[in-house]
Amino acid sequence: MRVYLPATTTVLRSLVDEGRLAAPQTVFAVTPRLRDFYALSDAGADTEELEYAALLAAARASLRLIDLDPLAARRRVVLAADVPDAAVSPMDDPHVDPGAARVEHEVRLQDVASAHIDGADAEDDVRAAVNVVLEADLGSDDAQFVVDQAEGHELAWYATQEIGPALELL
Repeated sequence: MRVYLPATTTVLRSLVDEGRLAAPQTVFAVTPRLRDFYALSDAGADTEELEYAALLAAARASLRLIDLDPLAARRRVVLAADVPDAAVSPMDDPHVDPGAARVEHEVRLQDVASAHIDGADAEDDVRAAVNVVLEADLGSDDAQFVVDQAEGHELAWYATQEIGPALELL
């Protein structure tokens, strides 16, 4: 199953250095709940669109991780990885994103299909969003506007073999 793992540049460095990320991990994926959620608003959404929604949810979660990691660059990071279906357990909690899941399997560098990382032009907006993402989660319209500015930046796509060199450029 393709999963989208929210991360930071610190997590990315650990993955490159150690070759794996220990389990468990919170990820986002095309879960039954995500399919049901989109069936109500966009019944025609295909798997690619649902995967993009999961990626965006992981990018939002990356903001929360950056908030906890003062050493991480102020850039959102999402890893797209393929893990065994049996290792993924959807979170059936109405208070979490419908694509949220847990992976009870280590994520190895060889499982990673790609990394998605903000460019330098997003750093100021990401820095501002990190400071208010929790307020946005709690319903603040002003905070949501700031988070929307960061989420307006497209994440750059990197193949697995490009992750190390990309980190060197940060």
